[in-house]
Amino acid sequence: MSQETDGMLAVETMSHLLIDIGVILVLILGISQFRTPRGARLGNLAAAFAMLGAMGLVLYRHSITEIPLVVAGAGAGAVVGWLVAARVNMVGIPAMVAFQHGAGGVAALLVSAVELTRLTGHALSPIEKVAAVLGLTIGAATFSGSMIASGKLANRLRQTPTFLPQHNLVLATIVALVLLLALTAGVASSRVTLVGGVILLAMAAVSLGIVFSIRIGGADMPVLISFLNATAGLAAALCGVVIGNRLLIACGATVAASGSILTHVMCRAMNRRLATVLTGIMPSATLSPALAVGAVRGESSASSTGNDGTAPRSLPAMAKSEAGKEGESPVRHADPVAAIVEIMRQAQRVIIIPGYGMALADAQSEVVQLAESLVRMGKEVRFAIHPVAGRMPGHMHVLLAEAEVDYGMIRELNDINADFAETDLALVVGACDVVNPVAIQATGTPISGMPILRAHEARRIAVCNLDEKPGYSGVPNPLYRDPKTIMLLGDAKESVGRLLERLT
Repeated sequence: MSQETDGMLAVETMSHLLIDIGVILVLILGISQFRTPRGARLGNLAAAFAMLGAMGLVLYRHSITEIPLVVAGAGAGAVVGWLVAARVNMVGIPAMVAFQHGAGGVAALLVSAVELTRLTGHALSPIEKVAAVLGLTIGAATFSGSMIASGKLANRLRQTPTFLPQHNLVLATIVALVLLLALTAGVASSRVTLVGGVILLAMAAVSLGIVFSIRIGGADMPVLISFLNATAGLAAALCGVVIGNRLLIACGATVAASGSILTHVMCRAMNRRLATVLTGIMPSATLSPALAVGAVRGESSASSTGNDGTAPRSLPAMAKSEAGKEGESPVRHADPVAAIVEIMRQAQRVIIIPGYGMALADAQSEVVQLAESLVRMGKEVRFAIHPVAGRMPGHMHVLLAEAEVDYGMIRELNDINADFAETDLALVVGACDVVNPVAIQATGTPISGMPILRAHEARRIAVCNLDEKPGYSGVPNPLYRDPKTIMLLGDAKESVGRLLERLT
């Protein structure tokens, strides 16, 4: 009888393992579809199906009897999620994503706190206790850091970096306090000490997330979002260790790994080191101009010459050569709309560069309609997407997908940069820093060394921006003063609409 029971348990354990592997494979398959805009919708549905299956398995295996309570909680969450998603437009998506990372962090915080302080049930093993302490700490820091990121992205907090007096010293002090409290919570023998240690640890970790995130802003926000995505996944995986759920471990680890890879990609897109972004400590030596040029070319090592065979120049020299006298106003046209439309009619190759200003103006539909009109006229039209355009990874792709763009027209920076020199017109819509030549032609600026879309190499340039102010970097853009550039200032939606109306 015992052998028969053992055999049945072995079969049941194996079946559970195979089912778990199947759920994990469906999740990974769904995530793999995110590589293309066309597959993203199917990927989201597959990943959601996998998560729904995982939740169902947890309820079934643990013989949850309070089904009405579970259904009520899930229903309330679904209603709130639907209401939030229905009211958020494309501009608000980055803030919502950051908020969701924070929700994952606070969930890990609560689960870890409950498991550490529960009165009934099995006692935690040393590994489970360490995982619970880490899950609580990382979850709390992820929660507060994500709330700061969400506030910055939603324009409820100042978007530029905020530095406290002796910021690094404050941060180091909080880290030391977190380590001390984590040790206290881990070795506490009495319940009062344990509960007090857990509460103080959560508060210190929340403070850590705030101080850590407030000094990150501007173009570094995509890196912060990707990093918080990774930490939210890590906290979830640690919770899986605590409660002994391999599905949660696998899903959390998958999110942590993908977020880490995305963080690395975002750093490479800006030619920045992760330590520089996260600590705010700039290297003592400025990036060499030759390396900056090589980064834009996608080379691992660069020569000592610029794109035109000459040595890269300082910002003043570049400004003079590109715009005549330094500080000269942009070239004005009596009717910039007519001038841009005439160039469009004559052009054969057009590259459109969307930026965050397009999202703010909700102009993606008009931009796609303009592109389709040019294609019907026999023009070759493509979209050039910078990895950090917008406020989160893939922001421009989502905007264009919403406008039902032909995905075959979308090109990434490395795939299209070499084509600008042979392009008749580069149309910039709401972008600044990602097309600023200062990044590759000058040293000592906040964007020096960042790869850009080389719009300045096109034969003619049209800029549909709200104004001539610098982007989030605060660095003036000499592209606006290039004699080849036509500035069409104002709301991007209205500007592109005027171009579309005149063109057709």
